[in-house]
Amino acid sequence: MDPSLFVNVILYAIPIYLTAFTLYAVRAVKGPTIPDSVLAIDSMSYDLAAFMAILSILFKSPILIAVAIVLALWIFALDIYVAKYLESREMGE
Repeated sequence: MDPSLFVNVILYAIPIYLTAFTLYAVRAVKGPTIPDSVLAIDSMSYDLAAFMAILSILFKSPILIAVAIVLALWIFALDIYVAKYLESREMGE
C-alpha cells in the first residue's frame, strides 16, 4: 500500500472528526433532554477514542492504541452507570 495514500486518507479524516466533534458539542450543550446530552457526550468520547487510534497509526505510536482502549472502556462503564441512574434515579446501588 502506498504510504502517501494512507497519509492523505488520515488527513481527510481529521476535518470530518472535528466537524462531528463540534456537532456533538452543540448537541451536548443545547440538547432538549438529559438523554440527548448524555448520548452526545458518549458519541464525542467514542469519536475521541477512534481519533486517537487513527493518530497512533499516523504517528506510529502504539501507546495511543492502549490509551484509546482504556478510554473506550471507561466510556462504556460510564454509560452503564448513567443508564442505571436514569432508570432508577438513585446513584450507587
